[in-house]
Amino acid sequence: MIIAMKSLLRHAGATALLALTAGCVQQGLTDVMQRPAERALLNGLRAYDDGQYAEAERALQEALKVGLVSAKDRANAHKHLAFLYCTSQRAPACEAAFRDARNADPEFTLSRAETGHPQWGPVYKKVASAR
Repeated sequence: MIIAMKSLLRHAGATALLALTAGCVQQGLTDVMQRPAERALLNGLRAYDDGQYAEAERALQEALKVGLVSAKDRANAHKHLAFLYCTSQRAPACEAAFRDARNADPEFTLSRAETGHPQWGPVYKKVASAR
């Protein structure tokens, strides 16, 4: 079960990396990696996928602080912060992070599987229904 979860998380990380770089094809991955905010986002997503949650939280917050260019990237950073907050029993911060994700990208939604998560699913549904 744990191996399957790690495989699923690694797949999610690869998907996040593809999403992060898809909008930046013209500039190339090298250019993206030279931008501090985007590099911090990628590092945060990698740390999250590797279960290094304190490092993930720090890197994701740094990415937002430095200034991610893409609204989808900002929403993705807030989403992962919400996941971290919810799983560490910080419900108010989780709710605020989901609100921030929606404010960053009005089209932001969780996948069906993510919405069904027992810890952050109810918080996300509450935020989504408030709009």
